[in-house]
Amino acid sequence: MHIASTGGRRLRHAALAAKKLALEAGRTVTRKELSAAARDAEKALALRPAQRLVLSELVACWGEQEWEKLLVWPSNAHLASRTGLKDRSIRRILAQLTDLKLIIAKDSPNGKRFAIRNPAGDVVDAYGFDLTPIYARRGEWTAMLAEQKIMREIRKRSYDEVTVARRATEEALNALAQHFPAVDRSGLEERYNELLGRTPPRSTAGLPAGLLGDWQDLRTLAEAAFNETGNGGLSDRHIETYTGSSRESCTKDLPRKAETVPPKEPAAGHLSPALIVEACPAINDYGRPVRDIADVVAAGRYLRASLGAHESAWSEAVAEIGPVGAAAAVIYVLQLYDDDVSAGGSRIRNPGGYFRALVRMVKAGRLNLVAELRTMRRKRMS
Repeated sequence: MHIASTGGRRLRHAALAAKKLALEAGRTVTRKELSAAARDAEKALALRPAQRLVLSELVACWGEQEWEKLLVWPSNAHLASRTGLKDRSIRRILAQLTDLKLIIAKDSPNGKRFAIRNPAGDVVDAYGFDLTPIYARRGEWTAMLAEQKIMREIRKRSYDEVTVARRATEEALNALAQHFPAVDRSGLEERYNELLGRTPPRSTAGLPAGLLGDWQDLRTLAEAAFNETGNGGLSDRHIETYTGSSRESCTKDLPRKAETVPPKEPAAGHLSPALIVEACPAINDYGRPVRDIADVVAAGRYLRASLGAHESAWSEAVAEIGPVGAAAAVIYVLQLYDDDVSAGGSRIRNPGGYFRALVRMVKAGRLNLVAELRTMRRKRMS
Protein backbone atom coordinates (compact mmCIF):
# COMPACT_ATOMS: atom_id res chain seq x y z
CA MET A 1 0.00 0.00 0.00
CA HIS A 2 1.18 3.54 -0.78
CA ILE A 3 0.11 6.54 1.26
CA ALA A 4 0.79 9.67 -0.75
CA SER A 5 0.77 13.22 0.53
CA THR A 6 -1.53 14.16 -2.34
CA GLY A 7 -3.90 11.46 -3.47
CA GLY A 8 -6.20 8.67 -2.36
CA ARG A 9 -5.82 5.81 0.05
CA ARG A 10 -6.78 2.17 -0.46
CA LEU A 11 -9.91 1.14 1.46
CA ARG A 12 -9.06 -1.21 4.35
CA HIS A 13 -11.45 -3.53 6.19
CA ALA A 14 -9.81 -2.69 9.52
CA ALA A 15 -10.47 1.01 8.99
CA LEU A 16 -14.16 0.33 8.34
CA ALA A 17 -14.41 -1.79 11.48
CA ALA A 18 -12.64 0.82 13.59
CA LYS A 19 -15.04 3.53 12.43
CA LYS A 20 -17.81 1.81 14.41
CA LEU A 21 -15.97 2.58 17.66
CA ALA A 22 -16.98 5.74 19.46
CA LEU A 23 -16.64 7.49 22.80
CA GLU A 24 -19.43 7.55 25.34
CA ALA A 25 -21.79 10.48 24.91
CA GLY A 26 -20.35 13.60 26.50
CA ARG A 27 -17.07 11.85 27.32
CA THR A 28 -13.92 13.98 27.32
CA VAL A 29 -10.49 12.37 27.20
CA THR A 30 -7.28 13.84 28.56
CA ARG A 31 -3.87 13.24 27.06
CA LYS A 32 -2.92 11.30 30.21
CA GLU A 33 -5.89 8.93 29.81
CA LEU A 34 -5.18 8.47 26.10
CA SER A 35 -1.49 7.79 26.83
CA ALA A 36 -2.41 5.15 29.43
CA ALA A 37 -4.74 3.40 26.95
CA ALA A 38 -2.02 3.54 24.27
CA ARG A 39 0.53 1.93 26.62
CA ASP A 40 -1.91 -0.87 27.39
CA ALA A 41 -2.53 -1.35 23.67
CA GLU A 42 1.22 -1.52 23.01
CA LYS A 43 1.62 -4.29 25.59
CA ALA A 44 -1.52 -6.18 24.61
CA LEU A 45 -0.65 -6.20 20.90
CA ALA A 46 3.12 -6.57 21.48
CA LEU A 47 3.91 -3.67 19.16
CA ARG A 48 7.44 -3.37 17.83
CA PRO A 49 9.62 -0.47 19.05
CA ALA A 50 9.16 1.58 15.86
CA GLN A 51 5.39 1.15 16.01
CA ARG A 52 5.41 2.28 19.65
CA LEU A 53 7.41 5.36 18.75
CA VAL A 54 4.99 6.49 16.07
CA LEU A 55 1.92 5.72 18.19
CA SER A 56 3.39 7.63 21.12
CA GLU A 57 4.00 10.68 18.95
CA LEU A 58 0.47 10.57 17.57
CA VAL A 59 -0.91 10.50 21.11
CA ALA A 60 1.36 13.39 22.11
CA CYS A 61 -0.29 15.50 19.40
CA TRP A 62 -3.73 15.21 21.02
CA GLY A 63 -4.80 18.67 22.21
CA GLU A 64 -7.64 17.58 24.53
CA GLN A 65 -10.31 19.26 22.41
CA GLU A 66 -13.91 18.54 23.42
CA TRP A 67 -14.77 16.74 20.19
CA GLU A 68 -16.59 13.49 19.49
CA LYS A 69 -13.40 12.15 17.88
CA LEU A 70 -9.78 12.24 19.01
CA LEU A 71 -8.31 13.87 15.90
CA VAL A 72 -4.63 14.70 15.34
CA TRP A 73 -2.97 15.99 12.17
CA PRO A 74 0.86 15.73 12.36
CA SER A 75 2.67 15.60 9.04
CA ASN A 76 4.99 12.74 8.11
CA ALA A 77 7.86 15.21 8.30
CA HIS A 78 6.95 16.04 11.91
CA LEU A 79 6.71 12.36 12.85
CA ALA A 80 10.02 11.63 11.15
CA SER A 81 11.77 14.46 13.00
CA ARG A 82 10.39 13.27 16.35
CA THR A 83 11.05 9.55 15.90
CA GLY A 84 14.19 9.55 13.74
CA LEU A 85 12.50 7.21 11.25
CA LYS A 86 12.49 7.70 7.50
CA ASP A 87 9.40 8.90 5.66
CA ARG A 88 8.91 5.52 4.02
CA SER A 89 8.98 3.79 7.42
CA ILE A 90 6.50 6.29 8.81
CA ARG A 91 4.04 5.56 6.01
CA ARG A 92 4.42 1.81 6.45
CA ILE A 93 3.87 2.00 10.21
CA LEU A 94 0.80 4.22 9.84
CA ALA A 95 -0.69 1.56 7.55
CA GLN A 96 0.14 -1.13 10.13
CA LEU A 97 -1.49 0.84 12.96
CA THR A 98 -4.57 1.21 10.75
CA ASP A 99 -4.68 -2.55 10.15
CA LEU A 100 -4.49 -3.09 13.92
CA LYS A 101 -7.56 -0.84 14.33
CA LEU A 102 -5.66 1.63 16.48
CA ILE A 103 -6.05 4.67 14.22
CA ILE A 104 -8.43 5.73 11.45
CA ALA A 105 -7.32 7.98 8.61
CA LYS A 106 -9.54 11.00 7.97
CA ASP A 107 -8.39 12.17 4.58
CA SER A 108 -8.83 15.63 3.12
CA PRO A 109 -9.67 16.12 -0.57
CA ASN A 110 -5.99 16.57 -1.44
CA GLY A 111 -4.70 13.98 1.01
CA LYS A 112 -2.95 16.48 3.28
CA ARG A 113 -3.44 16.77 7.05
CA PHE A 114 -4.49 20.07 8.54
CA ALA A 115 -6.82 21.73 11.03
CA ILE A 116 -10.04 23.53 10.13
CA ARG A 117 -10.55 26.81 11.92
CA ASN A 118 -13.56 29.08 12.34
CA PRO A 119 -13.44 32.85 11.62
CA ALA A 120 -12.22 33.46 15.19
CA GLY A 121 -9.20 31.20 14.56
CA ASP A 122 -10.35 28.35 16.81
CA VAL A 123 -9.80 24.77 15.62
CA VAL A 124 -13.20 23.15 15.08
CA ASP A 125 -12.28 20.10 13.00
CA ALA A 126 -9.30 18.48 11.31
CA TYR A 127 -8.11 16.12 8.63
CA GLY A 128 -5.55 13.59 9.83
CA PHE A 129 -5.89 10.55 12.10
CA ASP A 130 -8.63 9.58 14.54
CA LEU A 131 -7.23 8.00 17.72
CA THR A 132 -10.66 7.14 19.17
CA PRO A 133 -10.16 3.33 18.79
CA ILE A 134 -7.18 3.41 21.17
CA TYR A 135 -9.32 4.72 24.01
CA ALA A 136 -12.62 3.06 23.03
CA ARG A 137 -10.97 -0.40 23.13
CA ARG A 138 -9.37 0.04 26.57
CA GLY A 139 -11.59 -2.72 28.02
CA GLU A 140 -10.25 -5.06 25.35
CA TRP A 141 -6.67 -4.17 26.26
CA THR A 142 -7.40 -4.92 29.95
CA ALA A 143 -8.83 -8.35 29.11
CA MET A 144 -5.93 -9.20 26.80
CA LEU A 145 -3.35 -8.19 29.41
CA ALA A 146 -5.15 -10.24 32.08
CA GLU A 147 -5.17 -13.26 29.77
CA GLN A 148 -1.47 -12.82 29.04
CA LYS A 149 -0.74 -12.64 32.77
CA ILE A 150 -2.65 -15.87 33.36
CA MET A 151 -0.69 -17.58 30.59
CA ARG A 152 2.61 -16.35 32.05
CA GLU A 153 1.68 -17.71 35.47
CA ILE A 154 0.61 -21.06 34.02
CA ARG A 155 3.82 -21.26 31.99
CA LYS A 156 5.91 -20.44 35.07
CA ARG A 157 4.18 -23.13 37.13
CA SER A 158 4.68 -25.66 34.34
CA TYR A 159 8.40 -24.92 34.15
CA ASP A 160 8.64 -25.13 37.95
CA GLU A 161 6.98 -28.56 37.90
CA VAL A 162 9.37 -29.72 35.17
CA THR A 163 12.35 -28.53 37.23
CA VAL A 164 11.10 -30.40 40.31
CA ALA A 165 10.57 -33.62 38.33
CA ARG A 166 13.95 -33.32 36.58
CA ARG A 167 15.87 -32.81 39.83
CA ALA A 168 14.05 -35.68 41.53
CA THR A 169 14.88 -37.92 38.56
CA GLU A 170 18.54 -36.93 38.79
CA GLU A 171 18.59 -37.75 42.50
CA ALA A 172 17.04 -41.17 41.91
CA LEU A 173 19.51 -42.00 39.13
CA ASN A 174 22.46 -40.80 41.23
CA ALA A 175 21.22 -42.89 44.16
CA LEU A 176 21.02 -45.96 41.93
CA ALA A 177 24.55 -45.35 40.65
CA GLN A 178 25.92 -44.85 44.17
CA HIS A 179 24.19 -47.66 46.04
CA PHE A 180 23.53 -50.19 43.26
CA PRO A 181 26.22 -49.65 40.59
CA ALA A 182 25.63 -53.09 39.05
CA VAL A 183 22.06 -52.25 38.10
CA ASP A 184 21.42 -51.47 34.42
CA ARG A 185 20.35 -47.81 34.25
CA SER A 186 20.84 -47.34 30.52
CA GLY A 187 17.13 -47.23 29.68
CA LEU A 188 16.36 -44.63 32.32
CA GLU A 189 19.40 -42.51 31.44
CA GLU A 190 18.60 -42.67 27.74
CA ARG A 191 15.07 -41.47 28.44
CA TYR A 192 16.44 -38.75 30.76
CA ASN A 193 18.79 -37.41 28.10
CA GLU A 194 16.01 -37.49 25.50
CA LEU A 195 13.70 -35.44 27.73
CA LEU A 196 16.54 -33.08 28.60
CA GLY A 197 17.04 -32.40 24.91
CA ARG A 198 13.31 -31.70 24.43
CA THR A 199 13.08 -29.27 27.34
CA PRO A 200 13.34 -25.67 26.11
CA PRO A 201 14.68 -22.75 28.18
CA ARG A 202 12.23 -20.74 30.26
CA SER A 203 12.42 -17.79 27.87
CA THR A 204 10.45 -19.69 25.21
CA ALA A 205 6.71 -19.34 24.74
CA GLY A 206 5.73 -22.61 26.39
CA LEU A 207 6.43 -26.27 26.98
CA PRO A 208 5.89 -28.87 24.23
CA ALA A 209 2.69 -30.83 24.68
CA GLY A 210 3.05 -33.76 27.08
CA LEU A 211 6.56 -32.88 28.24
CA LEU A 212 5.59 -32.23 31.85
CA GLY A 213 3.73 -35.54 32.05
CA ASP A 214 6.73 -37.37 30.56
CA TRP A 215 9.08 -35.87 33.18
CA GLN A 216 6.71 -36.80 36.01
CA ASP A 217 6.36 -40.33 34.67
CA LEU A 218 10.14 -40.73 34.39
CA ARG A 219 10.57 -39.46 37.94
CA THR A 220 8.04 -42.01 39.22
CA LEU A 221 9.72 -44.78 37.24
CA ALA A 222 13.21 -43.91 38.49
CA GLU A 223 12.11 -43.61 42.13
CA ALA A 224 10.12 -46.86 41.90
CA ALA A 225 13.16 -48.61 40.41
CA PHE A 226 15.37 -47.41 43.27
CA ASN A 227 12.83 -48.49 45.90
CA GLU A 228 12.23 -51.89 44.35
CA THR A 229 15.95 -52.54 43.91
CA GLY A 230 16.55 -51.71 47.55
CA ASN A 231 13.66 -53.83 48.76
CA GLY A 232 14.09 -56.80 46.48
CA GLY A 233 17.87 -56.96 46.25
CA LEU A 234 20.00 -57.48 43.16
CA SER A 235 19.68 -61.25 42.98
CA ASP A 236 16.33 -61.36 41.23
CA ARG A 237 15.48 -57.80 40.27
CA HIS A 238 16.94 -55.43 37.69
CA ILE A 239 15.84 -52.51 35.54
CA GLU A 240 14.90 -53.39 32.00
CA THR A 241 15.99 -51.11 29.17
CA TYR A 242 13.29 -48.54 28.49
CA THR A 243 11.59 -49.30 25.16
CA GLY A 244 8.06 -47.96 25.33
CA SER A 245 5.79 -45.35 26.84
CA SER A 246 6.91 -44.04 30.19
CA ARG A 247 3.28 -44.04 31.29
CA GLU A 248 2.92 -47.78 30.56
CA SER A 249 6.22 -48.67 32.23
CA CYS A 250 5.32 -46.62 35.26
CA THR A 251 2.06 -48.50 35.64
CA LYS A 252 3.81 -51.87 35.33
CA ASP A 253 6.64 -51.20 37.77
CA LEU A 254 4.85 -49.40 40.62
CA PRO A 255 4.25 -51.43 43.83
CA ARG A 256 0.75 -52.80 44.08
CA LYS A 257 0.26 -52.66 47.85
CA ALA A 258 -3.34 -51.77 48.57
CA GLU A 259 -2.48 -49.64 51.56
CA THR A 260 -0.19 -47.35 49.51
CA VAL A 261 -2.64 -46.58 46.69
CA PRO A 262 -3.97 -43.00 47.04
CA PRO A 263 -7.70 -42.29 46.85
CA LYS A 264 -8.99 -42.13 43.29
CA GLU A 265 -9.10 -38.58 41.92
CA PRO A 266 -12.35 -37.36 40.33
CA ALA A 267 -12.48 -37.75 36.58
CA ALA A 268 -11.10 -34.93 34.41
CA GLY A 269 -13.56 -32.12 34.05
CA HIS A 270 -15.30 -32.98 37.34
CA LEU A 271 -15.55 -29.94 39.59
CA SER A 272 -16.44 -31.53 42.90
CA PRO A 273 -17.40 -29.42 45.94
CA ALA A 274 -14.66 -31.11 47.98
CA LEU A 275 -11.97 -30.14 45.46
CA ILE A 276 -13.11 -26.50 45.38
CA VAL A 277 -13.41 -26.18 49.17
CA GLU A 278 -10.01 -27.77 49.83
CA ALA A 279 -8.23 -25.73 47.16
CA CYS A 280 -9.89 -22.39 47.90
CA PRO A 281 -10.40 -21.41 51.56
CA ALA A 282 -11.67 -18.05 50.27
CA ILE A 283 -15.02 -19.77 49.70
CA ASN A 284 -15.56 -19.37 53.45
CA ASP A 285 -16.43 -15.73 52.70
CA TYR A 286 -19.75 -17.13 51.50
CA GLY A 287 -20.67 -17.66 55.15
CA ARG A 288 -22.65 -20.85 54.58
CA PRO A 289 -21.72 -24.54 54.38
CA VAL A 290 -20.84 -25.84 50.92
CA ARG A 291 -21.97 -29.44 50.68
CA ASP A 292 -23.05 -29.98 47.08
CA ILE A 293 -22.91 -28.49 43.59
CA ALA A 294 -25.93 -26.27 44.22
CA ASP A 295 -24.07 -24.70 47.16
CA VAL A 296 -21.00 -24.14 44.93
CA VAL A 297 -23.09 -22.30 42.32
CA ALA A 298 -24.78 -20.19 45.01
CA ALA A 299 -21.39 -19.32 46.52
CA GLY A 300 -19.97 -18.35 43.13
CA ARG A 301 -22.96 -16.14 42.35
CA TYR A 302 -22.67 -14.46 45.75
CA LEU A 303 -18.88 -14.00 45.67
CA ARG A 304 -18.88 -12.57 42.15
CA ALA A 305 -19.33 -9.08 43.58
CA SER A 306 -16.20 -9.54 45.71
CA LEU A 307 -14.17 -9.55 42.49
CA GLY A 308 -15.68 -6.28 41.33
CA ALA A 309 -17.00 -8.17 38.30
CA HIS A 310 -20.18 -6.86 36.69
CA GLU A 311 -23.28 -9.05 36.70
CA SER A 312 -22.90 -9.32 32.92
CA ALA A 313 -19.55 -11.07 33.50
CA TRP A 314 -21.37 -13.76 35.51
CA SER A 315 -24.03 -14.14 32.81
CA GLU A 316 -21.35 -14.46 30.14
CA ALA A 317 -19.48 -17.07 32.19
CA VAL A 318 -22.64 -19.14 32.75
CA ALA A 319 -23.39 -19.05 29.03
CA GLU A 320 -19.82 -19.98 28.07
CA ILE A 321 -18.81 -22.66 30.61
CA GLY A 322 -21.97 -23.41 32.58
CA PRO A 323 -23.03 -22.36 36.10
CA VAL A 324 -20.72 -24.80 37.89
CA GLY A 325 -17.70 -23.74 35.83
CA ALA A 326 -18.58 -20.08 36.31
CA ALA A 327 -18.84 -20.51 40.09
CA ALA A 328 -15.55 -22.43 40.24
CA ALA A 329 -13.87 -19.70 38.19
CA VAL A 330 -15.13 -16.98 40.56
CA ILE A 331 -13.88 -18.86 43.62
CA TYR A 332 -10.55 -19.71 41.98
CA VAL A 333 -9.84 -16.10 40.98
CA LEU A 334 -10.93 -14.88 44.43
CA GLN A 335 -8.43 -17.28 46.01
CA LEU A 336 -5.64 -16.12 43.67
CA TYR A 337 -6.45 -12.53 44.53
CA ASP A 338 -6.52 -13.24 48.29
CA ASP A 339 -3.17 -15.07 48.09
CA ASP A 340 -1.68 -12.19 46.10
CA VAL A 341 -2.86 -9.57 48.61
CA SER A 342 -1.75 -11.69 51.60
CA ALA A 343 1.72 -11.96 50.09
CA GLY A 344 1.88 -8.18 49.73
CA GLY A 345 1.86 -8.36 45.94
CA SER A 346 -0.10 -6.50 43.32
CA ARG A 347 -0.09 -8.89 40.38
CA ILE A 348 -3.89 -8.91 40.07
CA ARG A 349 -5.01 -5.30 39.96
CA ASN A 350 -8.33 -5.97 38.25
CA PRO A 351 -9.79 -9.28 39.51
CA GLY A 352 -13.00 -8.67 37.56
CA GLY A 353 -11.13 -8.43 34.27
CA TYR A 354 -8.97 -11.39 35.33
CA PHE A 355 -12.18 -13.41 35.83
CA ARG A 356 -13.51 -12.55 32.35
CA ALA A 357 -10.20 -13.47 30.73
CA LEU A 358 -9.97 -16.76 32.62
CA VAL A 359 -13.52 -17.77 31.59
CA ARG A 360 -12.68 -17.18 27.93
CA MET A 361 -9.54 -19.28 28.23
CA VAL A 362 -11.49 -22.14 29.84
CA LYS A 363 -14.07 -21.91 27.05
CA ALA A 364 -11.33 -22.00 24.38
CA GLY A 365 -9.71 -25.04 26.01
CA ARG A 366 -6.53 -23.12 26.82
CA LEU A 367 -6.93 -23.60 30.58
CA ASN A 368 -7.98 -26.69 32.52
CA LEU A 369 -9.73 -25.35 35.61
CA VAL A 370 -9.89 -28.76 37.29
CA ALA A 371 -6.12 -29.22 36.90
CA GLU A 372 -5.46 -25.70 38.23
CA LEU A 373 -7.62 -26.36 41.29
CA ARG A 374 -5.86 -29.66 41.94
CA THR A 375 -2.49 -27.92 41.73
CA MET A 376 -3.69 -25.24 44.14
CA ARG A 377 -4.99 -27.88 46.55
CA ARG A 378 -1.76 -29.87 46.40
CA LYS A 379 0.33 -26.79 47.19
CA ARG A 380 -1.98 -25.79 50.00
CA MET A 381 -1.83 -29.23 51.61
CA SER A 382 1.91 -29.74 51.20
